[in-house]
Amino acid sequence: MDMAIRAEGLHKRHRDVVAIADIHLGVRTGTVLGLLGPNGAGKTTTVQILTTLTTPDGGHAEVAGYDVVRQPHEVRRRIGLAGQYTAVDEVLTGRENLVLLGTLLHLGRREARRRADELLERFRLADAAHRPARAYSGGMRRRLDLASCLITAPPVLFLDEPTTGLDPVSRMELWGQVRELVDGGTTVLLTTQYLEEADYLADQIVVVDSGRVIADGTPDELKRKVGSEWLELTVASPADVTPALAALRPALTAEPTVDTQKGRLSIPLDDGLNDIATVAAVLRRADIPVADFTMRRPTLDDVFAHLTGHPTP
Repeated sequence: MDMAIRAEGLHKRHRDVVAIADIHLGVRTGTVLGLLGPNGAGKTTTVQILTTLTTPDGGHAEVAGYDVVRQPHEVRRRIGLAGQYTAVDEVLTGRENLVLLGTLLHLGRREARRRADELLERFRLADAAHRPARAYSGGMRRRLDLASCLITAPPVLFLDEPTTGLDPVSRMELWGQVRELVDGGTTVLLTTQYLEEADYLADQIVVVDSGRVIADGTPDELKRKVGSEWLELTVASPADVTPALAALRPALTAEPTVDTQKGRLSIPLDDGLNDIATVAAVLRRADIPVADFTMRRPTLDDVFAHLTGHPTP
């Protein structure tokens, strides 16, 4: 299939520190790849190599069909990059920021103004176009930063933790705008600290740890590696946890996880509804009242902890 981003065997050292050791990845055109990993895993170094901000010590990478080492100028003409912090001039207005950038990128004054107005409308910033960027909220600055990456309509977009520090509403607005870009054919490589963000946006996820890829697949594929669904139930009194556990053990094939303080048992479901029916019948016969219960599927938080041994970032 057509790959917008391809990397094979990338490695990079910073003095005596191995930043990345062996990175392989491929991103299909018009999709989102979520690059996940604990702090220091090599995510930012990988993005820096793919965006030509640094050169690898070895390996090979292409972006939009061009070699990042031998053809860096061709790569830069075809990418946009939004880093962890907004890169807008706070003195200039939103429109002035975009027009200036378009002019510097040789669009010409007329085309730069046309493109700026188009992007301001697209990112719902038209009403604030003539206000200085320092008066923008965090979410508005993020949208302006993303708009600035799209001045030349690049086919490949790199987003390095683009929603860090945003409130939930602003984060979801940005998610919607990224999905619109992808629906229009843009390819996105996303690094993020928010696993629900990767779950929502990414078509494919690569997990890196200690500079190496340790997992690669769709969100659903990675969740299946953690295990099946499980039932979480809370008994009416924490004192009921021990008798509930004693009653359930003979009927279950896997040991439940217990939170004695909250009176909660987490029970793996190997046989779905049949297991739920068994649990209900056992607790009824033992006369143990249940305050609450729910079925739970593995999340990317579970995947992250399972694969890396680290809590979610």
